[in-house]
Amino acid sequence: MNDDAPPTRSPFVKLVTRVLHVYFALSRGMTMGVRAACFDEAGRIFLVRHSYVPGWHLPGGGIERGETALEALAKEMREEGNLVIGAPPQLLHIYFNRQTSKRDHVLLYRCDGVTQTGLRLKDREIVEAGFFALDALPAATTAATRRRLLEIAGKAPFADFW
Repeated sequence: MNDDAPPTRSPFVKLVTRVLHVYFALSRGMTMGVRAACFDEAGRIFLVRHSYVPGWHLPGGGIERGETALEALAKEMREEGNLVIGAPPQLLHIYFNRQTSKRDHVLLYRCDGVTQTGLRLKDREIVEAGFFALDALPAATTAATRRRLLEIAGKAPFADFW
C-alpha cells in the first residue's frame, strides 16, 4: 500500500455511511457534529485513525439529542484520545459537510493546552491516535484535515464546505 496515496472509502463504508444517514434523516431534521483541533503545550496536533474510514482525522463526532456542542466536544475528546480540555475551546468555523449528507454541519473548535490522561489504546473504533508536529503529519492525513490546519494557521481562508 502506498502511504502517499490519498485515503479512499471502500464501497462497503460508503454503503454503511449512506444507510446511517438515511436513518438519521428519518429520525432527525439535521445532523450536527463537532471536530476538535487539539494542540498540546508543545504545539502538536492530536489526530486519530478510525477503523471504519481511511486516513488521519481531527477527533470529533455527532452532537446527540439533549447534549450541548461543548459537551459533545469534551465527550469526543475523552472517548477518542483520553484528552482533557485546557484553555476554553474557541469556535473557529461552521462547515456544511455535503460529502456526508445534504443536511450535515460541523462545528470546528480550537483547543489549546490539551493534555492526555493516558495513551489511547486500539479498539473497534480507533486504530491509532497521537500528537504530531505540524511539519510531520502522517502521510495519510486527510485532505480535509490538512485544509483545516492551513485555515487555523491563517494560510488559507476558512471554507464553507468541510
